[in-house]
Order: sequence, then C-alpha cells, then structure tokens
Amino acid sequence: MTDVLTLVFRTFMSQTDLKTDLTASPPPQTTCSALVVGDHGVSSSVLLLAAVTAASQLGMKVMFFTQSQIQSLPASVQKCAPSLSPECLKKIKFSYPRTVEELLQQIASLHESTNTSPTPPSLIIVDRLESFLCGPGGGSHSGFHPGEQSCAAHLSALLCDTAAFLTQILEQRSTSSGPCRVIASFQSEVNTGQVSAEPSATDPILDVLDRYFQVRCTLDRDRGYEAAAAGLQQVWHIYLSGRGITDGSCTKDCEDRTGVAQEWQLMIFPNDLMEFKMV
Repeated sequence: MTDVLTLVFRTFMSQTDLKTDLTASPPPQTTCSALVVGDHGVSSSVLLLAAVTAASQLGMKVMFFTQSQIQSLPASVQKCAPSLSPECLKKIKFSYPRTVEELLQQIASLHESTNTSPTPPSLIIVDRLESFLCGPGGGSHSGFHPGEQSCAAHLSALLCDTAAFLTQILEQRSTSSGPCRVIASFQSEVNTGQVSAEPSATDPILDVLDRYFQVRCTLDRDRGYEAAAAGLQQVWHIYLSGRGITDGSCTKDCEDRTGVAQEWQLMIFPNDLMEFKMV
C-alpha cells in the first residue's frame, strides 16, 4: 500500500522538490495494507487522492467505502488533479454503508462479486473507521460499541482476508494491477503525535488496528508560526512507519527516529491547493 501512498506524494510534490526527486524509486509492492491516522478532513482528502491516483496512473479498480455522500470531488482534490477523465472516475466505485454491520456485509460480498465481475477491485479504501466503530454517542471512545476492540479486529481481519482472496483472483486472471491493497483512515481521540516505539499504547482501538495494518501513516499538524509566515493555510507532517516498510525505503533523516521509515510534509495553501514534500 505504501507504493500507492508514495506515488500520491510524489505525483503532487512541489515543482522544486520534484526536480530533485527524479531518480528516487518507490518502495516494492510487498506492503498491502496501510492505516492513515489523523484529522479526518485531511485524511479523507489523502484517501481520495489515493483513489484518483491509483485509477488514473495505475489503472486500478477502486472500491471506496464511506459514510459521507460524495457528490463531487473536494476542491482540494480537484485542484491537485484537474484533468481527470470520465473513464478514470468510472474505475472508482463509491459505497455508503451506514453501520459497521452493513460495512462488514458489503466487504464480504466482494468475495461473491468475483464470479460476475471481470475485474475485481485491486484497491479497497475505507474512510473514517471510527465512524463505523463509534456508537450513537459519537465523538469519543465512550461512544464506541461494547466490545469495540473485537469489532475493530473483526473488521480489520475481514479486510485483510478479502484483500488476500482478491489477490489470488487477480493473479489467476494474470492482471497487472495485483496485489489487492487496503487503505483505511482512523481519527483517534488520543493525541498520537509523532511515532514512537509504542505509538498506540494509550489507545486500545488503534492498538488493535496496528496489529492488522502493516504500515501506519500518521498525520501530525505543525502549528508553528513558520507556516503562517510562509503564507500557508496548514502544514502537516506525515510519518510512514510499521513492519511493512522495508529498510531500503527509509530516508536518511528518519534513520535515527524510532519506528519511522519515511517523513513527508503536506502543505495546504489558502486556495486549497495541496503539495507534498519529502523531508
């Protein structure tokens, strides 16, 4: 999954950084699951950029699960990818389960759809896992379903199992878009901050999710005055970490930071334009 995320970051890099990054190669396609942790507004945009990039540049069929109705792409995504073709958007299918039960059922149905669909999805995206795991109380971990940890484990296991099943189908059909990857987002009520040796020790739900997702993509907002001075609306640090990151993908500046393999910056301008920069 980091190959798709890294492709997103490289595709929408600032022009200055793009010139110095032409020789960099993306990580190998061995990591198939990633969890984006942080503000849901920013993470949703990252997921949409991942869907658009995978469909347009890699020719992937994308299955995108979310509770939020998407009538049109957000302004930030449209500004980053203004020339999307209708054929590209047709590769992205949006589904709107209302509850975790509906989400589980729809993910499980992907096993059956391979009998009727000539090309199964090679990228499964789930936006805002917390919105499915959270009960009517909402807004905090006190609103989660009883047994929320087992529910998170069940959902994560089903996603991994479905991806493994679809990978077998893609390989049998000799398609070039395999393996099937999974990317999901989760906003914790606990301030995870920068990645450490035990980043989710104070969040039992995130701790469960980390057992299943091979890579953590942590969004950490930079609230320093430098962002405002540079005319930026927001600056976010992006940390890629986890057992799914190979040693060869580690950047020099992150070698001494526990658990972190890559670090990027996301710059959001007042006109909603988004640019990425490798640190």
